[in-house]
Amino acid sequence: MKRLLFIVLLFTVWSGSSQTLAGLPPLKVSGNGSYLTAGNQPFFWLADTGWLLFGKLNPAETVKYFDDRKQKGFNVIQVMILHSLSQTSYKGDSALIRGDVSRPNPSGYWNYVDEVLRLAEDRGLYLAMVPVWGSNVKAGLVNSAQAAKYAEFLAQRYKDKSNIIWLNGGDVRGSDSIQVWLTIGKTLKKFAPNQLITFHPFGRTQSSTWFHNEQWLDFNMFQSGHRRYDQDTARNETRYGEDNWRYLQADYSKKPVKPTLDGEPSYEGIPQGLHDTLQPKWTADDLRRYAYWSVFSGGCGFTYGNNSVMQFYKPDGKPGAYGARQPWNDAINAPGAQQMIHLKNLMQKYGFENLVPRDELILEQGERYHHQSTLAGKNCLLIYTWNGRQVKIDWSKWKNKVWQARWYDPRSGNFSTANFTSGENILEFDPPGNEVNGNDWVLVIESIKH
Repeated sequence: MKRLLFIVLLFTVWSGSSQTLAGLPPLKVSGNGSYLTAGNQPFFWLADTGWLLFGKLNPAETVKYFDDRKQKGFNVIQVMILHSLSQTSYKGDSALIRGDVSRPNPSGYWNYVDEVLRLAEDRGLYLAMVPVWGSNVKAGLVNSAQAAKYAEFLAQRYKDKSNIIWLNGGDVRGSDSIQVWLTIGKTLKKFAPNQLITFHPFGRTQSSTWFHNEQWLDFNMFQSGHRRYDQDTARNETRYGEDNWRYLQADYSKKPVKPTLDGEPSYEGIPQGLHDTLQPKWTADDLRRYAYWSVFSGGCGFTYGNNSVMQFYKPDGKPGAYGARQPWNDAINAPGAQQMIHLKNLMQKYGFENLVPRDELILEQGERYHHQSTLAGKNCLLIYTWNGRQVKIDWSKWKNKVWQARWYDPRSGNFSTANFTSGENILEFDPPGNEVNGNDWVLVIESIKH
């Protein structure tokens, strides 16, 4: 009997230890403040927006979605815990008692959140979770006292989960109900100090505008979508149009240095400008531009989005938001979603943690869609052109005697030889194909050991 008890105890200890070891390493900020790490290894953030997952998907659908995103190279999923204060799970379980965020309902909703976190962890995925979507706070439905109780509940329940990142805010300016956002940020950091926190802001704004110097804000996030250049009509704000690379420059001019990334560009399959469904839709070409422009300007990663997937649209007779018509389980295979892995692979191949923006190497830098973004390391140079425009490099600023040049195709991840012409301290490269929007290429110049 004693021997049997010993075996049972040994199995219990071994099982518990195994589960602990199987957990994902918590994300941290690198020592130089420019990127994220996981288990002391550089972590390139490649996220998908699955905003309405908790309310729309059942466990089997969640597994399908997570398995697909894992296979396509994504490692973070951005989700809302509370889209509204009447939030329910796919089974109809209410998250709150009478819509009060300070009174989470001891029902199946939170058990389902637990289950989704486990399913994500089993697949090596981190969940970047918005506690409560910004529109609820902006409408005056959540005050600071309620926010403090709710944030403490979240932190106490999930502080030991290593695959959580907190997205404070949620499509809202930090100046809207700022005391609530400060309360949520400080409370989460107090009770869950090992989990990273950022702020998901309104379109064409960035978290650093309001919270860069807050101790709870570990890294910055900006939202560059969803308008065209000509659709920016707001006044009295810093607006960069579609030039999402400018947000990186603005963030990295601040002290202390904190990692930053585009947490919501224009989504694939969503109308340009969002609300007029007769407008053209953003495509995979546009998503690649947002991705490479931002990462090649120092972003610690990138968040992709698809109109049907972010809302998990199902053709059940109800109209989808923003004109969504494609079922989510078909839209997960949209071209842009399949192409993001090529960016991640490229960054990991050349050690993104050691690369820095060097746009000054470009001669004849262009405006808007003609802009070319550049990353440089000790032994490599990466230059992105979105429309196949000729790349001219000031070689006097980056000289290596022995090198090779290749074109990297962001659509396929394949390399091909890059031909060039040279003049005094100038190298000129012509990308394959014609100069047209969406004919994008990465010029890769590498030192060769001899």
